[in-house]
Amino acid sequence: MNLTGGGVGKWLSATGPEADVVLSTRVRLARNLADVPFTHRAKPADHESTIEGVRWALADSGYMADGQFLDNEQLSEPRGQYLVERHLASRDFVASRAKRALYLSKDETVSLMVNEEDHLRFQVLASGLDFPEAFTAAAALDEKLEGQLQYAFSPEFGFLTACPTNLGTGMRASVLVHLPALVLTREIEKVLRGAMHIGLAVRGLYGEGSETKGYFFQISNQKTVGQTEWEIIETIADISRQVIQYERKAREYLMNKLRVDIEDKVFRSLGLLRSARILSSEEATNLIASLRLGIALGIVNEISLAQVTRLLILIRPANLQAMLGETLTAAERDERRATFVRETLVHQ
Repeated sequence: MNLTGGGVGKWLSATGPEADVVLSTRVRLARNLADVPFTHRAKPADHESTIEGVRWALADSGYMADGQFLDNEQLSEPRGQYLVERHLASRDFVASRAKRALYLSKDETVSLMVNEEDHLRFQVLASGLDFPEAFTAAAALDEKLEGQLQYAFSPEFGFLTACPTNLGTGMRASVLVHLPALVLTREIEKVLRGAMHIGLAVRGLYGEGSETKGYFFQISNQKTVGQTEWEIIETIADISRQVIQYERKAREYLMNKLRVDIEDKVFRSLGLLRSARILSSEEATNLIASLRLGIALGIVNEISLAQVTRLLILIRPANLQAMLGETLTAAERDERRATFVRETLVHQ
């Protein structure tokens, strides 16, 4: 784990199954303590006792040796935004005024927010489409913590959560997918409408409330009660495989019918990334997304999928400043971002 920038988490290695389409798989569990009021009703002393209880449970379970526990002072701006950009903390968590804490594993695959909407919200991220790895790791941490902490649980409703939509398993399973061909062939609405028709949620790059940029979408379950964890996962995995198939067919169509157009788009993006002197975060994201498609299609061979996948995180404002070790204005960030991208890609 590197909280000063530069490196990125293991889940961004682009080495997992179907990594050309699926950037990551995430399994998130929401849990509350039985003897403490929910976070929104808890007093400061309750928040502090929850943090200490979780800290002790992690240490006793051996997780502290493989990670870091950050408290309020270590979660202020810009580090909080840095963590949001890396998909390791929610925006609501970072903006909260409550006493809170965050656990991170060294490889950034596991993160645990304490005193977010629920007392505990922990997640595991895996590269590509890999629910078995993500769920196994999440279930292992859940079991360790449950052995040290008493969860709020109802025989009728399952795990009790602050929001009724998380009742039951308390689990959200999601995939972060890159679907440029479906967008370019104007098939994306039909495909995503099918996912939503069976009760799945489709959101932007940074989840609920975020915009769709660079052809990136998050697909996740909405229903957490009345199904087992594996039933939820099987539903998400099945629809993910269908979406991957649709995206691959759309990519095949582009290469067979519009090859010159798609090559032009890819090489224009690469040319701008290698020569631009000013790049906003949004423009860089869109250009890198087009380049990523070109790499996946074999149009560009000298740059790896892992390199451009990591760039998607490192060009973000807080991550860029952490990597450079400087606090920059928006204009300065745009200039330094262009320099960083240019130097990363120009010699490839």
